[in-house]
Amino acid sequence: MKYTYEYPRALNTVDAIIVDEQTRSKIVLIKRANEPYKNCWALPGGFIEMDETLEQSVVRETKEETSLTEIKFHQFKAFGNPGRDPRDRNIVVVFYGYCNNPENIAAGDDAKEIGWFSLNNLPELAFDHKQIVSEFVREKLCQ
Repeated sequence: MKYTYEYPRALNTVDAIIVDEQTRSKIVLIKRANEPYKNCWALPGGFIEMDETLEQSVVRETKEETSLTEIKFHQFKAFGNPGRDPRDRNIVVVFYGYCNNPENIAAGDDAKEIGWFSLNNLPELAFDHKQIVSEFVREKLCQ
């Protein structure tokens, strides 16, 4: 028997900040194929599976959306402000890693397009990804 809980629960997702290892000045973004924010640029990521760790989820989502498989991820932060996702209350755990083969990316799954973008010239980003990237740059790249 599965235990049920009568109170609302938040959605849980993971996102990946993937930085070009050589320059440390570019990140991978995907163009979303689905709503919300269809056709907007975003960090690769998505919903966790019930039988995965957070680390397994970010590795899977990264492979599905970018085709990258050999990135060592480190946990950065969790973001969970109410309203950050129009679908429902969502808490995301953000991971980061460095890519030494920037030419090996390919859009897949629910990523319509993929590209490397300069951290100094990002397009408009979905959700709160601009805030997430800004905090990452300030706390991890500008140390």
